[in-house]
Amino acid sequence: MRFAGSRVVVLGGNSGIGLACAQAFAREGGAVRLTGRDRATIEAAASGIPGARGSSVDISDLAAMERFYEEIAAADERIDVLVVNAGVGGFALIEELSHEYWDQVHAINLRGCVFAMQKAVRLMGDGGAIVVTGSIGGHAFVPGNVTYGAAKAGLALAMRQFAGEYVSRGIRVNMVSPGPVETPLLHRNPRMSAEAVDVLREQMIAAVPMKRMGRPEEVAAAVLFLASREASFITAANLFVDGGALEIG
Repeated sequence: MRFAGSRVVVLGGNSGIGLACAQAFAREGGAVRLTGRDRATIEAAASGIPGARGSSVDISDLAAMERFYEEIAAADERIDVLVVNAGVGGFALIEELSHEYWDQVHAINLRGCVFAMQKAVRLMGDGGAIVVTGSIGGHAFVPGNVTYGAAKAGLALAMRQFAGEYVSRGIRVNMVSPGPVETPLLHRNPRMSAEAVDVLREQMIAAVPMKRMGRPEEVAAAVLFLASREASFITAANLFVDGGALEIG
């Protein structure tokens, strides 16, 4: 019950890593709010977590995010823990890039996440915690990964900036960067067929020294650690949860 009495917001909490985080925080006593773009999946996710509340919000819609935070403020609530997990995947070789695709991915994975953190800190008291979901894709060469990788690399830098600028308020800001994880995101790439996704999955497994995909719960465990008092002397850290893929592979 590390989060008893804590109010936790999980952005992108309707599936995969975000849902595993929301479930884990609730099991440890947190009062959870979760968001996602798809109303049906966010309602289903919230209904399966005791006491959780779900909101259908697109993190790339800055006005909608502002209204979401205004609802929290109007209810005289605070945010003790913010998990910024909203994101989209995708692969496109440089020669195939379009500015529309680049803008679509960055609007969610970088711009949306940065402004979501900016708006949230106004509702955080001293001693709050923010954990951002990054990716080893922001630190390594992967063919076709320039758009997604650039967004995640930018988010890693933004995380460190937030950590530095809010350390005087006691707000800790850290990142968890997963490697290949078995989530629905892997299968939501409109540029890849189901067969291509299967090939990619096998390539990912081959690149992981542990020779398997990660599980959402394993990433959630790292998120909860960084958000907890056990990590009270940790800020601006980027914890790789990747089966050794980046440092060993």
